[in-house]
Amino acid sequence: MKKVIVDMDGVMADVYHQLVEFEKRDTGREIEISDLAGKPEIESFPNGKKHVNEIGFFRTLPLMKGSREAIEYLNNKYELYIVSAGMEFPNSLREKYDWLAEHFPFITWEQIVLCGSKKVVSGDIMIDDYPKNLDHFSGQRLIFTQPHNELIENETYERVHSWEEIMSIL
Repeated sequence: MKKVIVDMDGVMADVYHQLVEFEKRDTGREIEISDLAGKPEIESFPNGKKHVNEIGFFRTLPLMKGSREAIEYLNNKYELYIVSAGMEFPNSLREKYDWLAEHFPFITWEQIVLCGSKKVVSGDIMIDDYPKNLDHFSGQRLIFTQPHNELIENETYERVHSWEEIMSIL
């Protein structure tokens, strides 16, 4: 059975919409996600570093459209692991675990890997939105489109725009 590695933030959880909401809440500034193509998140969200360190940020992330159904599909078909680099934001560890338990109750604790660097992760397929995570992966690499990676062209990645597209591939 193939081993599939799935990232959380920006793939299962909609970090961009959360950052837009927090920016609006704190500054009144309305950010259009469509204006952020190719920009690093730190440039797109000047208060982003503060927001991701805020208690509750990761616990209240909205789901990416179609992620619950797709993860359940993948879980029934593959050896599935949710791998999230959370050590940079220590508050996020418990919040990510609780978020997964709420939205993906069929994922067991043994399938959840909260880590620092993903360089140690191996498997057959990885779905992630960050090239730095995919670059060290030796299997099939699916890059999940987000504004920060939209303009990146790399023939070693297969670009996916939605969970529906992922299910048609896998």
